[in-house]
Amino acid sequence: MAEPASANPLRNAAPVTEKTPDDKTGGSTRFSARGVPVITGINRIGLFALYMKEVRRFLKVQTQTIWAPAFTTLLFLVIFSVALGRQGREVLGVPFASFVAPGLIVMAMMQNAFANSSFSLLSGKMQGTIIDLLMPPLSPGELMSGILAAAITRAFAVGCTVALAMSLWPGVSLGMAHPWAVAWFGLMGALLLATLGLATSIWAEKFDHNAAITNFIIAPLSLLSGTFYVIEDLDPAFQWISRLNPFFYVISGFRYGFLGATDMGSDATLVGAAGGLLAVNLALAAGVYALLRSGWKLKS
Repeated sequence: MAEPASANPLRNAAPVTEKTPDDKTGGSTRFSARGVPVITGINRIGLFALYMKEVRRFLKVQTQTIWAPAFTTLLFLVIFSVALGRQGREVLGVPFASFVAPGLIVMAMMQNAFANSSFSLLSGKMQGTIIDLLMPPLSPGELMSGILAAAITRAFAVGCTVALAMSLWPGVSLGMAHPWAVAWFGLMGALLLATLGLATSIWAEKFDHNAAITNFIIAPLSLLSGTFYVIEDLDPAFQWISRLNPFFYVISGFRYGFLGATDMGSDATLVGAAGGLLAVNLALAAGVYALLRSGWKLKS
C-alpha cells in the first residue's frame, strides 16, 4: 500500500537552508544546508588563484629564476662552442653551436620546472605555512594541477629567454624544422621534471633533501643525456645505458624539432619516444596524486 504523502514530509523536499543575521541590511543571508557542497565540479577560482600565486612567486625574483638560468646556459654554449666547435666542426650536419643549443634550451627548461615545483610544498613545511595550501577548498588534483602548471610556465619562460639569448650568438641557427616536436618534447620534459619536483617536495623534510635529488639525480641525468654529444660516439654499453635515460629522449626529440635530424634512431623510434614520455608522465602524475590524496608527510 502506498505511503500517504503526509506520512513522510521530508521526502522530495527542497534542500534546507540556514539563515544568519545580515548586519548591513538587517535581513538574513542564506547558506547551503550542512553537508550540501557549495562548490561542485572544478574549483576554477581556487585553481587560478593557486596558479597565479605560484607564478607571482617566481616572477617576484625573476632575476634569480629566469634571467640567471638564461645567463648560465649561455655560458655553457660559449664554453663548449669554443672548446669543441672550432674549425667548423659539424654534428648531425649542422655547426656544433647549432647542434648543442636546442639541448641546452630544453635542459634549462627541465631543471627550472623541477626547481619551481620542488620548492612549493617544501617551503610551506619549513616555514610552517603548509596549512595555507591544505586548508583551501582545493582537491588533490586541483592542488597538483596548479603547482605543475606554474612550473611549466616557468620552464617555458626560461626556454624563451634562453632561446632569445642564444639566437644572438654567432653561428647559432634556431630555425624550426618540426615545430610540433619542439612543443611536444618541451612540454613532456617540463611536465616530467615538474612532476618529479612535486614528488620531491612531498617527500623532502628539509632543503638538504631537495638539494640531494638535484645534485645526485637531476644534474647527472641532464648532463649525461646527449646534450653535448651524439650517443653513436659512445661505447655500445654506454649507448644502451643512455637509452634508459628518459632525459635523452626529451633532448633528442626537442633537438629534432629544430634540426630535423636526431641520433635517436628511426621515425618509429621518435614516435615511440613521444608516446612513451606521455605514458611515463601519466604514471608519475597518478603516483603523485595518490600521495597528495593520502596526505603522506603533509598532514601528519
